[in-house]
Amino acid sequence: MDLDPGLALLRPLGGFFALRTPPEAPRAGTPLARAYADGDALDLRVRHVARALRTGEDRVAASVAQQGLAARLWSVTLGCAALYGAVPDLDPELLHWDPATSAPDDLWLGATRARPADAATVATVVLDGHLEPLAAALGRRHKVAGGLLWGNAGSALAATARQLDGWTRAHGRADAAARTRGLTARLLAHPLLAGTGTLTGTAFRRHSCCLYYRVPGGGLCGDCCLTRPPRSSPHAPSG
Repeated sequence: MDLDPGLALLRPLGGFFALRTPPEAPRAGTPLARAYADGDALDLRVRHVARALRTGEDRVAASVAQQGLAARLWSVTLGCAALYGAVPDLDPELLHWDPATSAPDDLWLGATRARPADAATVATVVLDGHLEPLAAALGRRHKVAGGLLWGNAGSALAATARQLDGWTRAHGRADAAARTRGLTARLLAHPLLAGTGTLTGTAFRRHSCCLYYRVPGGGLCGDCCLTRPPRSSPHAPSG
């Protein structure tokens, strides 16, 4: 199936899945390729998230920021794979971002080009095109451990799949639900995501901690590897 220019089938799924495209996409914004390369937009995003969470720990804010962007990328690609049988080419030069907005991250695409919805293509689009350079930039600039960031990526994928599976089943799209589950299992077997957690049905238990418990008023996420928040210490686990 071809993609319609506005990716209209994604809109009923909510803000994490929707993606603006021309002509409704704004003219300004930072291409994600530039954000990964120079890091300035990423630093702005980390500061924005830190203020929203009221945390002074950069790596905690960087972890939350990365997981939010990963969730957006997975939502768009997995949603299109399930509902269209194709995924958009999210070329980092064409995918623009406003790092100063609230969640979900505001993304818009300069052109809609369809690609196959197989696991290898989705991995190339999301993992190679975005999450690898994003992890490298955050590790370099904010000292966030790679294991934590890839755990975030696996967690975001599983959460997206769980939401999409529920929505497609509720709307009589058993075919789309089956595509979602199969694609998710194959993606979690990818070398970059293998070992990030255990998927049982649609439930996921990650093998690292995203550090959200260190946010004032925060706690453990539903898929956390921990059973209780560690006691306060100057050195938090990094995944």
